[in-house]
Amino acid sequence: MTPADRVLSQTPPADGAGDPAAAFVLGERLSLGVAARLSRYLQVLTQAKKMGKETVSSRELSDYTHVNSTQIRRDFSGFGKFGKRGVGYNVDALVSEIRKILRTSGQHNIALFGAGHLGQAIASSDIFADHGFRLVAIFDTDKRKVGQTVGTTKVRHSTELRSVVEEEDIVVGVLAVPTAAAQPIADDLVEAGVKIIFNYAEALLSVPPDVTVHTSSPAVDLLYALYFYLT
Repeated sequence: MTPADRVLSQTPPADGAGDPAAAFVLGERLSLGVAARLSRYLQVLTQAKKMGKETVSSRELSDYTHVNSTQIRRDFSGFGKFGKRGVGYNVDALVSEIRKILRTSGQHNIALFGAGHLGQAIASSDIFADHGFRLVAIFDTDKRKVGQTVGTTKVRHSTELRSVVEEEDIVVGVLAVPTAAAQPIADDLVEAGVKIIFNYAEALLSVPPDVTVHTSSPAVDLLYALYFYLT
């Protein structure tokens, strides 16, 4: 894979990819397929928890994730016994276990770039906080936005990036900027030592091999949904 944008798909890969039990027991990295499915399960379970649901069945998870219910049971059984036949899975317990498996039980600090409409929507929502990510800084190059408060976070100028990354121990940079601005910001993040970039822009980012880029595209999600509708 080239240094150009390494894109991690938002949609779960095909059933049967990877051996979750072996990877977890040996302390090895999960396969991309297993990690993607577990992350999707966690997203659905987190929303179910917020809605007050105490249990969820593999069939319900399948309906929301488009992962075969047999595959879901296989994934969970690889890490232990979480559910009861006829009852389903305890939502709280499963959320806790999946977070441990994905090693996301703690809090991780993130920085958001772009205080425009998209950035404001992201900063004002629980989209990251629900999964243990703490928004500690918002950056923008527009002097009219610098100093304003978005959600509960004050907007800083991008020139403060390096010092803030070090002070706040930022591990993820989220780009909600125009396509043309994405690569320069990615370069600054890499120089500051950030290893994970979540990209909402359409730009194909060029980064070193040890930096992970995840590009989120509504168009890709729509194509995925359209495929199931047409087939």
